[in-house]
Amino acid sequence: MSAGSPAFGAADLSNCEREQIHLAASIQPHGALLALREPELTVLQLSANTTAFLGLPAAPLGRRLADVAPEIARAIAPLLADRLDVVPAAVRVVDGPGVPLDVQVHRPIGGGVILELERAAPLDDAANRIEPALLAILGSYAVRPLCEEVARIFRGFTGYDRVMVYRFDDDGHGEVFAEEHAAGMEPYLGNRYPASDIPAIARRLYIRNRVRVVTDVHYAPVRLEPRLSPLTGQDLDMSLCVLRSTSPVHVQYLKNMAVGATLVASILVGGRLWGLVSCHHNTPRRTPFALRAVTELLAEAVGTRIAALESFVQSQAELAVRRLEQRMIEAITRDGDWRTALFDNAQTLLLPLGASGAALLFEGQTQTTGDVPGTAGLRDIGKWLDAQPRAPVIATASLVGAAPHLAGLTRVSSGVLAAPISTAPGEYLVWFRPEQVSTVTWGGDPTKPVLIGDDPRDLSPRQSFAKWNQVVEGRSEPWSPKDLATARLIGDTVTDVVLQFRSVRMLIAEDQLAQVRRQVGLSAQPVVICDPTGNIDLRNEAFDRLLPGLRGAAPRRIDHLLPYFADPAEVGRRLRDVMDNKRSWRGEVRLADGQGAGKPVLVRADPVFSAPDRVLGFVFLFNDLAERKAADAARRRFQAGIEEGSRRPAGRFDRQADLAYQAILASVVENAQLAALEIADGVDVARMPDLLESVRASVARTAAVLETLIRHASQLPPRDED
Repeated sequence: MSAGSPAFGAADLSNCEREQIHLAASIQPHGALLALREPELTVLQLSANTTAFLGLPAAPLGRRLADVAPEIARAIAPLLADRLDVVPAAVRVVDGPGVPLDVQVHRPIGGGVILELERAAPLDDAANRIEPALLAILGSYAVRPLCEEVARIFRGFTGYDRVMVYRFDDDGHGEVFAEEHAAGMEPYLGNRYPASDIPAIARRLYIRNRVRVVTDVHYAPVRLEPRLSPLTGQDLDMSLCVLRSTSPVHVQYLKNMAVGATLVASILVGGRLWGLVSCHHNTPRRTPFALRAVTELLAEAVGTRIAALESFVQSQAELAVRRLEQRMIEAITRDGDWRTALFDNAQTLLLPLGASGAALLFEGQTQTTGDVPGTAGLRDIGKWLDAQPRAPVIATASLVGAAPHLAGLTRVSSGVLAAPISTAPGEYLVWFRPEQVSTVTWGGDPTKPVLIGDDPRDLSPRQSFAKWNQVVEGRSEPWSPKDLATARLIGDTVTDVVLQFRSVRMLIAEDQLAQVRRQVGLSAQPVVICDPTGNIDLRNEAFDRLLPGLRGAAPRRIDHLLPYFADPAEVGRRLRDVMDNKRSWRGEVRLADGQGAGKPVLVRADPVFSAPDRVLGFVFLFNDLAERKAADAARRRFQAGIEEGSRRPAGRFDRQADLAYQAILASVVENAQLAALEIADGVDVARMPDLLESVRASVARTAAVLETLIRHASQLPPRDED
C-alpha cells in the first residue's frame, strides 16, 4: 500500500480517491469466496459465510477442495489449464443435494486461484438475444444514436429501472449522454458530474474488471478469514472479484441517490476509458453470471463501434485536407502563391474543425476568414503561441485562463487551436471559437462534494442530487481529439506547401537567398534543392538526420546520393527521368541502413519552371514512412489476430452451442473489421497501431467471454429456485 493511501473502509471524503478499494477483504453476502493454493487446491482463505453457503459441517480451511466440494473440484479442473488472470472463467455446478451454483474462477496477483460461488439463476435466452443486439450496435451511424440504442438494449436485457450511458470528457468529468428509465423517474440526461466522483483507482479497476455489481446497497459485508493471504502476507488482491465489497463511501453515495442496486459496464475505446453503461435499480436486484457476461460482451462491441465512428469522422476530415492540399499546389502554379486556395472558401478551412474564424500568421502578415480578433490581437496571440512549448498543435478552450492578459479577446477567441507552419517565430495557422456562455447542469453542486456534520458518521458524499446549474463563462466549446488531429494534419500539409513555396522562391528570388536558405534549412522536413544540371544548392539538417551516413560528407551532386539508397540503380533511373524529362515524381524508396530491407521514405520531386521552357532547378522533399509502415504492419497483425481469434476452440462445444458461438462471433468480427477499416483510413497514423491492437484485444476478450458464456449456457438447466 502506498504511503497516504487509506485502507479499504478507512477513507473519508478528503482521501477517498486513494482508498485501496481492490483490497476489500470482504464480499457481498449473496455469494461465497474461496482462495486456493495450487496445484493441490488447498483452501487458504474463505469468506465467513462459506460453511453455511455450502452446507458443510465445518470450515474447510486447510483442506483440499476435492475433499470438501468434489463436484466443484471436478467442474473447475478443465478450466485451470487457462491463464485466468485477465478474463475469469465460469462453470455451472450441481453441488451435493442438487443446489445449482455458478462458479467463477480467476488467478489474482500474488498467486493461487479464487473461486466465487453464487446461487445459479434459471437459464434464460439472453445468449440468443446477443446477435440482434450486436447488429443494432453495428448499424448505428453516429455516436449519440449509438449510445441511445445502447441504453435501450441494456435496459431490455437487464430490466434495471434506469440505464445511463455516461461519457467522460478530457478533464475526467462525466456527462449522462443517453438514458432510458422507468416511467415517473426524474431524468438525469445531460447532467454532469465532477471527476472527483470517480477516483483514479476506481477508473483503473474499471479498465481491468469490465462489469461490477452491487446487489443491495444495504448489504452487510462478509469478511475474509484469515484477512491476510497466506501466500503473500498481504490483503488479497480482489481486482477481478465480482463479489468484492464496494467502498462504504460509494455505497453511501448510492444511498443518497435512493438507488437499491447497480450494474456498471466499462466502455473502452483505444485502450482508454471512454465511458460507462450505468444501470440503477430502485430495489435490490441480483444479476446472474450469464447476464453479466452478456453486458460485458455488448460493452466491448460498443467500444469497437465508437472507435470506428470516431475514425470515420477523422478519415472524412483527411479527405477534405487532401483536396485542400491539391488546390494549394495548383494555386502556386497558377498564381505563384498558395494562400488564395487556403482562403478562397471559408467553409473548407472552418467546417472540419467547427471553428468560427481562422487566421494565417505568415511572414509578418495576417490573412483571415470568419470572426477573428483584430490585427493587434492576432499579433498578441502569435507572441503567446511563441512562448508555448513547441508542439504539433497548441489548443485551449479558455484563452483567458491560459493567458489572462488576453482577456479582452474572450468574446471571439475563447477557444484557440494553432498549428505551427514553419520553424520561424510567429508563423501559425490559427482557428478560433467564440465564448460560449452556458448553463451546465450538474448532479449536485460540484463545488460542494462533501457535507460534514459534527459526528464523523454524518460524513457523506453529495447528499443532494438535485440539479445544480452553473453559468460557465470565458470558455468555448472544447476542442475534441478529432479536432486536434485534423488541425495537425492541416498544419502538416500547409507546412509542406510553405516549404515547397519557399524552395521555389529560393530558386527564383536570389536577393532573398540568405533568409530563405535559413528558413528552408531549419525545416523539420528533409529537403534537397539542386540546379538544372543536378548540382546540389542546398540540403538541410533534417535530410542529414534522415541519412546519418552523410554527416561529415559533402556530396556536390544529386546523383552522389545514390549510394545511400537500397536500390541505387532504380533511384538513379527515376532521378534521370525527372531531370531529363522535367517532370514530377512521387514514389516510395528505401534508404540503405545495413539491416536488410532499408528504411522506407516517400520522395516528392518537382521541377521548378521560370517559363514553360526554362527550368531553374529541382526540389526533392522526403517523408519518413516508418510510422506508416508500422501502421501497415499493425493492420496485417490485426487481420492475422482476428482470423486466429475467430477460430473455434476444437472440441469445446456441442453442435448447437458451436453454431451459436460462431454466429455471435461472426458479428463481433464484422464489427471489429469495419472499425479497423475506419481506423486505417484515420488521420493519426502514429496512433493507428495502438488503436488496432485495442480492437484486436477487444475481440480476443470478447471471444473469451463468449466461450465461457456459451459453455455455461450449454449445460443442463438447473431447477427453478423457489
